[in-house]
Amino acid sequence: MQLASSSPSLVTADEDPTLRATVLDLFSGAGGMTEGFHASGPFQTVQAVEMDAAAAASYAATFGDIVHVGPIGEWLATCEVPSVDVVIGGPPCQGFSTLGKQDAEDARNALWRDYAQTIVRAAPKYFVLENVGAFLASEQFGDLREATGVGGLLADYAFEAAVLNAADFGAAQARRRTILIGHHRDLPAPGLPSKTHAGRHVPLSAVLKRVRPQVASTELPERSKTVGGRVRPGPFLTTELHVGRTYSATSMARIRSIPPGGNRFDIPENLLPPCWQKHKRGSADVMGRLRWDKPSVTIRTEFFKPEKGRYLHPTEDRALTHYEAALIQGFPKTHRWVGSKTAIARQIGNAVPIPLGRAIANHLAEAMRLSRPDGGAETRPLVA
Repeated sequence: MQLASSSPSLVTADEDPTLRATVLDLFSGAGGMTEGFHASGPFQTVQAVEMDAAAAASYAATFGDIVHVGPIGEWLATCEVPSVDVVIGGPPCQGFSTLGKQDAEDARNALWRDYAQTIVRAAPKYFVLENVGAFLASEQFGDLREATGVGGLLADYAFEAAVLNAADFGAAQARRRTILIGHHRDLPAPGLPSKTHAGRHVPLSAVLKRVRPQVASTELPERSKTVGGRVRPGPFLTTELHVGRTYSATSMARIRSIPPGGNRFDIPENLLPPCWQKHKRGSADVMGRLRWDKPSVTIRTEFFKPEKGRYLHPTEDRALTHYEAALIQGFPKTHRWVGSKTAIARQIGNAVPIPLGRAIANHLAEAMRLSRPDGGAETRPLVA
């Protein structure tokens, strides 16, 4: 992707390493945000930190052996933090997610402090924090804002934050996330990326139209590797994740009764389980069928279960496969995955949509270009 106007002499980041910005990826998962930054071009991830061993193995299989496996607190206490241009990461958000039980005292809510400590030690020019939409109204967000005040842990930094919809940045998925972009106070504020697809969202058909609708297997290929002393399935390419599940006759009858855009309220009374017969209200996404002409709903960690949301294929009588969910998230076919079907589904559902990550990276690349001493006016523009 070109970040400046064409000229007779173009120099890429691959040709001149001094044009490539370094990145540290915290709470990296399988590498969704890293995929987005690498797709932008002028970024090189030098280290990642992830405590989930399967997700870390997927990251390592894709990007190389640069990931520390373990809690971030352990890493901070025992390892040297590299100096980088950009720190990225999404501290776990279960404690204040709008899904499930909210717990303001959940220990995971305090992981932003480890993130902040890393910023102090890595001394980046910029940092990016990604989290659920509810984070913007959380106590932790207020604490982070306070940390950038006079005398605070992050007094040398300032930030802007907003809830962004991944569909507005080219993802075939409506996924609202808090995106926070911080900068060292010696640099101009980069602000937040502008929408690239407002009013022209990418429909589901754009990413799934070339996927064969039939699913031939319910199991991943027979392949394994030893990770951390434990044998785990994989690694698998994204294209090898087109696996389904076995449905009971009753489940199939329910699925077949649901039209495009429909949901559990379209299921005939005689096929409803007792709990749904008694509850005529509630989520309209449960047992929902997706539509070809609209973006997907948010891909969560249990997208392969129709009873968990609007995850039925637009025309096939089944839920999305892992392959389809990964494509909706924007993962390339070459991304590698390690773990069981459940573990890989968790990695897919927890990832940052790659188009959103790429938009953030493009925005920072332009900010870094303009902040150079020459104002980015040199005759050898950076391209990727």
